[in-house]
Amino acid sequence: MRFFLWIISLLATAIGLAVLARYNVGNVTLFYLSERIDLSLNFVLLLLALLFLAFYILVRAIRTTQKLPGRVISYRRQKREERSNKALRESLKSLFEGRFGQAEKSATRAAELNDNLGVAALIAARAAHRMGQFDRRDIWLSSIEDKEAMKTARLMTTLNLLVDEHKPQAALVTVNELNASGIRHIQALRLALKAHQQAKNWSEVLRLVKTLDKHDALNPILSGRLREMAYESLLADASHDAESLQRLWQTIPAEDRLKPSLVIRAARAFNQREMQDDARNMVEKTLSVDWDVRLMRVYRDSVAAEGTPALRSQIERCEAWSVNAPQDPELALTLGTFCLRQKLWGKAQRHLQQALSNAIEPRTVREAHLKLAQLHESLEQPEKAADHYRQCALATMM
Repeated sequence: MRFFLWIISLLATAIGLAVLARYNVGNVTLFYLSERIDLSLNFVLLLLALLFLAFYILVRAIRTTQKLPGRVISYRRQKREERSNKALRESLKSLFEGRFGQAEKSATRAAELNDNLGVAALIAARAAHRMGQFDRRDIWLSSIEDKEAMKTARLMTTLNLLVDEHKPQAALVTVNELNASGIRHIQALRLALKAHQQAKNWSEVLRLVKTLDKHDALNPILSGRLREMAYESLLADASHDAESLQRLWQTIPAEDRLKPSLVIRAARAFNQREMQDDARNMVEKTLSVDWDVRLMRVYRDSVAAEGTPALRSQIERCEAWSVNAPQDPELALTLGTFCLRQKLWGKAQRHLQQALSNAIEPRTVREAHLKLAQLHESLEQPEKAADHYRQCALATMM
C-alpha cells in the first residue's frame, strides 16, 4: 500500500512540475563580454538541479573514500571479535565437557582479543591444571593484564587450583591477598578453610568453621567432623603443659566434650601430663552419657594410686558397668587391672581370665597375658608368670 502511495505522490509531483513549467514563461539572459545568451527559466532551474546533484554525489564519494579505511578497520575488528567470542564459547563448552586440551586451544584463540584475555586466561589455566601442566597454568594466570578488574576472579581461581594441588602454603599467601582486598564471601571462606586444614592450622580451621556455621554454609556432619579433627590435633600437641591443656579443654563446647573420640584424645593427653584425676572424670562423665568401650583403654591408663578412695571408686564403677556388659573383654580387663592394683588377687585373676577368654583383638590378649604374668609374679608363681609372658610375646608377633 505504501508503495502505491509513493507512486501516486511522484506522479502528482511530476504533473505539478510539468504544469508549472508550461506556464512559466520567464527567461534568463547571460552576458559574457560581447556575447549574450538567452535561456528559459525552466532550463536554468533544471541545470542548477543537475549541478547540485553532481556536486552532492562528488562530496559523498569523497567522504565515503575518506571513511573507507576506518570501515575496513572496523570490519576487521568486528570479525576478530566474532572469532574471539566464538572461540571463548567453544573453550567454555570444551572445559565443561572435560576436553581440556581443546579448551586450552580455544582459549588461546579467544585470548587474541584483549577484552577476552582475562576470561580466556582463567579458562586456559583451569584446563592446564586439569592436565597436570602446572607451569603452563601459572603462565596463564600471570598473563592477565587487567589486574584490578580481574583481581577477584584471578585470586579465587589461583586459590582454588592451589588447594586442589595440595599446596597449602602457597594457597595461604593467596588467602592473605584476598583478605587484604576485603574479599570475604562464602566461597572464599570455604577455600580458605581447606587451605588451613591442609596446612594443619587448626585454630584457624575452628574460627572459619564457626564463621561458616553462622551462614549455614557447611554441612552439619562435615562441620562436626572438622571441629573434632581440630580439637584432637590441638590436644595432641606436645607443646602443651598441664595449665594450657586445661585451658584448651575448657574452650571446647560442652557438647563436644562428651564425644568419645575427642575424650579419648584428651584423656591420653591428660594422662601423659600426670593429670589422671581429670582424665578419669572426663571418661566417667562421657560413659554415663554414651557407652563406648574404646574409652576403657584410656580409663585403664588413668588408674588411681593403690589404696586410695579414687581406686575403690573406679572398681565399684566398673563392677556396676559389668552388670550391663558382662562379656565385654575390655571392661573385664580394666576391672582386673584395677583389682590387681588394689591387690585383690582373686578378683583380679578372675576378671583377667574372663577378659582373656572373650578377647578377640591381639592387643587385648597381649595386655591380659601381661597383667596375669604380673599377678603370678606378685603371688610368687614364676612358672605361671613365665608362661603368660611367653603367651604375651606370641600375641605380640601376631
